[in-house]
Amino acid sequence: MATRSRDYGKEAVDRHRETRGKISIAPKMKVETLDDLSIAYTPGVATVCMAIAADKSESYHLTNRANTVAVVTDGSAVLGLGNIGPEAAMPVMEGKSILFKALADIDAFPICLDTQDNEAIIQTVRYLAPSFGGINLEDIAAPRCFVIEDALQDLGIPVFHDDQHGTAIAVLAGVINSLLVTGRKIEDTRFVFAGAGAGGIGSTKLLLDHGATNVVLVDSIGVISRDRSDLSSVKSAMLDTTNPENIHGGLADALRGADVFIGLSAADAVSPEMVSSMAKDSIVFAMANPIPEIWPDVARAAGAAVVGTGRSDFPNQINNSLVFPGVFRGALDCHATRVTTTMKLAASIALASLVKEPTPENVIPWSLDREVARVVARAVAGAV
Repeated sequence: MATRSRDYGKEAVDRHRETRGKISIAPKMKVETLDDLSIAYTPGVATVCMAIAADKSESYHLTNRANTVAVVTDGSAVLGLGNIGPEAAMPVMEGKSILFKALADIDAFPICLDTQDNEAIIQTVRYLAPSFGGINLEDIAAPRCFVIEDALQDLGIPVFHDDQHGTAIAVLAGVINSLLVTGRKIEDTRFVFAGAGAGGIGSTKLLLDHGATNVVLVDSIGVISRDRSDLSSVKSAMLDTTNPENIHGGLADALRGADVFIGLSAADAVSPEMVSSMAKDSIVFAMANPIPEIWPDVARAAGAAVVGTGRSDFPNQINNSLVFPGVFRGALDCHATRVTTTMKLAASIALASLVKEPTPENVIPWSLDREVARVVARAVAGAV
């Protein structure tokens, strides 16, 4: 395990400068003779084109479309860095692309758009759709991300906003095993989210779909409660299914007596005193990146029984990388037209099942376990 003293930032810059990014394109066909050229390109390729013109579904069999995903962002909500723009978002999109390839053998392409206009993004993705088998929306700020994803569900290919649903699937998998470790039932557990953006709202919805009954969302202003008049329509709508006790105040108020904390907010947002105020043997997922809401050792010292982060250098990495490769592999393999709630729940349960004997240090599989994507893909394809 790495320590906090290791400077991954400097190492990352040095490595990226050395390789000039993380991805490249490799051919599937050899082009070494004139016959090779005539088959891969002209004149033979014209017949391939006309076959697709006669039947567009042939694009899934005669091109690489069936194994491609566009990783699309506007750079407005990158990691914990915020609105840093399309150029600065590219290293993250390239990172997603190499994980798609390494873990699920999917060819993914980073597409960073120089607009943050909803309609422009929606229309651009529509224009791009014939080139891809799926669309992975990434790092688009809430509430715009909800609007954009909803508007693209009629494309006929899976459109999956990873910050919502990838996060939700990983969180639920970690929760399933953490509840086993601490002897809790989901219907009797009080959850508190710090962060009411894409990840917080997406995760809340999936927890409720799995049987949770008491979830409290907290944004940068405070608890999302019926006493507030400053809520967006998206946050107001969440009050139909969250905060049944109408808790109000700040994060410290919400955490008092809570069983589970799930952080999708900002560095150092949680103090040791807040963790100590939670229920005995609490569960703390401090998932802000790159610096968590509270460091794991501090959370444990304050009384948490199970601690997870979004980082790869601590135990229990609750991270989308466990999810999106397998979800898209399964969706592409079964030619799904969208990713449904049933598919997401199946992915979470499958992911949790890979940990045969959960412990406080092991409630979710290792991020680079090659078996994860295969198991999640089978579960997703089987849930269509």
